[in-house]
Amino acid sequence: MKVTVENKKGLNKDLKIFIDKKTMDTYMDEKYEEIKGTVNLKGFRPGKVPKEILKRQFGQAVFSEVLDKVLKETSTKALEENKIKPAGQPKLDLKTYGQDKELEYVISVTELPKVDIKSLEKIKFDDYSVKIDEKETEKRIKEIAKNQTNFKDANDSKAKEGDQVTFDYNATVEGKPFKGSEGKGTQLTLGKDLFLKGFDKQLIGVKKGDEKDVEATLPENFPEKDLINKKAKFSCKIIAVKNPEEVKINDEFAKNLGAKDLKDLKQLLSKQINDEYKNSLDRLSKNQILKEIEKIKINEIPENLIEEEIKVLSQGMSDEDAKKSRRNFEEVAKKRIKVGLILNEFGEQNKIKVTEQELQSEVQKQIRMMPGQEKMVMDFYQKNQSALASLRGTVYEEKIIKSIKEKAKPNKKELSKEEAEKILKESQKQQLDQELKDQRKPEKKAEAKKATENKTKPKQIKTKTVAKKSKKVSKK
Repeated sequence: MKVTVENKKGLNKDLKIFIDKKTMDTYMDEKYEEIKGTVNLKGFRPGKVPKEILKRQFGQAVFSEVLDKVLKETSTKALEENKIKPAGQPKLDLKTYGQDKELEYVISVTELPKVDIKSLEKIKFDDYSVKIDEKETEKRIKEIAKNQTNFKDANDSKAKEGDQVTFDYNATVEGKPFKGSEGKGTQLTLGKDLFLKGFDKQLIGVKKGDEKDVEATLPENFPEKDLINKKAKFSCKIIAVKNPEEVKINDEFAKNLGAKDLKDLKQLLSKQINDEYKNSLDRLSKNQILKEIEKIKINEIPENLIEEEIKVLSQGMSDEDAKKSRRNFEEVAKKRIKVGLILNEFGEQNKIKVTEQELQSEVQKQIRMMPGQEKMVMDFYQKNQSALASLRGTVYEEKIIKSIKEKAKPNKKELSKEEAEKILKESQKQQLDQELKDQRKPEKKAEAKKATENKTKPKQIKTKTVAKKSKKVSKK
C-alpha cells in the first residue's frame, strides 16, 4: 500500500491510496478459498469447485465484498499511520478499481486540530468546602422530628383537630353500595382534609367504639364516572382515637431513621447538608475550569463540526429565527467544540475510560431521581442507545474534570453555610444575566443593522412641493 498525503497545510487533507494488482489478487484468492467449501455446484464435489468456475459464477459479488473490506482496512491504516484523527466521516473517491486491477482511491478528510494540554496543569480554580455549624444540624433534626408525629392512645377522650382517628366504613350512594365502598383500618389525621372534602370535620367529637354516619360528595376524579359529584353516606365504626405526641429526639428516634444512635444521626445529617452545598459549589469550580479552558488557543476549528453544533443549537427554531441567531450560535458552537476537543485530548493522553460498572452506577443514579418511574427509566436506557451514550459522555467528562482538578492548582476556600448560600445566589444571578444578554444579542444586532441602513439611505426629494410651485409659475 502506497499513501500520499496532499494539502498538508490546514485541516482539510486528501490521502491518495494505491494498492497494487498483486495485493488485490491475494485478497480475492483468500475470499474464493473461503467460499469454496460452502458452494454447491452441479458436477462438483463440495470444496472442489475450481477457482475459474467460482470467478465466472460469483466474481462480481466476491469483488464487492473484497473491495468493501480493503477500503475499510486500508483507509483506517492510512489515517492511523499518518496520525490523522478525522473530524467526521471521511469521503472516499474511487479512481481505479475492478477485478484483475490495482486499486486507487482518494480519502478526503477534515482533520481534528492538534491540541496542547500542558497549560491545563496551570489552571487556577476555587476548591470550596463548607463548615456546617452544629446549630444547623440541630435545626435539621428538629424539622425531621416535627414531620415524624407520633400518636398515643386517647383512651375515652373525644377526637379533636390534630388527632388520629382509625375507622372501618361501609359507603352507599342512594342506598346502594358501589365498587370501593368498604374500608378497613382507615386512618385520618383530623384537620388535614386528605380523604374527602369536609369528611374530617364530621369525625370531630367521636370516641373509640362510636358509630358515626358521615356524608361527603364523591370527587371529580372518582373512578366510577357515574358517581362523580354524588353524595355518599359513610357508616363509620371508630376503632381508635389517638392524640399527637411530641417526638423525643433520642437514640431511639435516630435508630428509627436508620442511624446507629443520635450522635451518628448528627454526623450523617452534617455530611448530608455539606454535600448539598458541596455539589452546587463543585459545579461552580467546574464552570471556572471550563471558562479557563475556553481561553486556550486552537488555531482552527473544523467547519463541519461547527455546522453540526449549530444544527443542535437551533433545533426547534424557525429558519428565520435560526438565521437571526446564527452569528451568536457560531460563537457558542466554537466554544463548545474547543472545550470538547481539549477535554477529549486530556482524556486520551491520561487514558481515562468509563467502565461498564461506572455507567450502570450512573443509570441507577438516574433511576433513583425518578421515584415511582424506575421501570420506565430503566427501559428508556435499555432501548435508547444514544441516551446511554450521552450518559457515558457525562460520566467521561466528570472523570476528566476530576483528574484536571487533581493536577491543577486549587485555591482552597472554607465557607460557612451563609457564605456558601451568598456565593451560589450571586452565581445564579450572573448566569441569568448572561442568558438574558445572549438572548438580546441577535435583537441588538438586528437593530444596529437597521440603524445603519437608515443612515446610509439617501433622503427622498419632496417632489410634491416642487410640482405645486411650478404649477403657479405656469399660470402667470
